[in-house]
Amino acid sequence: MELARLIKERRSVHQFEDRPVAIELIKELLDTAVWVPNHKMTQPWRFVIVQGEGRRRLADVARAGAEKREKDPAKSRELGQKFHDRFMSVPLFVAAIMTENTHPVVREEDYASMSCIIHNFSLLAWERELGLVWETYPLLHVPEFREALGVRPGEKIIGSLHVGYPSKVPPAQPRIPAEQLITVIDEA
Repeated sequence: MELARLIKERRSVHQFEDRPVAIELIKELLDTAVWVPNHKMTQPWRFVIVQGEGRRRLADVARAGAEKREKDPAKSRELGQKFHDRFMSVPLFVAAIMTENTHPVVREEDYASMSCIIHNFSLLAWERELGLVWETYPLLHVPEFREALGVRPGEKIIGSLHVGYPSKVPPAQPRIPAEQLITVIDEA
């Protein structure tokens, strides 16, 4: 697929078919996605792939967190089940994890590289008819969620990527044309 078309047609997908995603395909896409600019080549990234029954650990943490927030017991169970079901409906998760450099400039550059990896991955996945959404929900900071993913001290989850074959592709959202946002400075 032509790159410009691929960029414009890619969508964030929230609803997936109930069919597995080959882990070898995900590994292949990630192996290509990491070819991003990375100042000083710190390569601070790693990835945790969760699929099949492994999703239950994440779903259970999501359920417990949702139930804890709701005071009414009946609503608490209902909300908890909703979160659990939502997590179990995602065929595969990829947690994009970054080692946090102690130097703030390097850490910021590393975050930019991680964002590029996630975008590369989303385009590569779309090209192979996979959809995904990059999520940054509060659960990423919950100790039980981090523990379920094996996140170590000094690491940050940059995103939880929900991956699968789309059952519904949302329409494009309008973008402000770049020409309306450009300032050209051509004098000293």
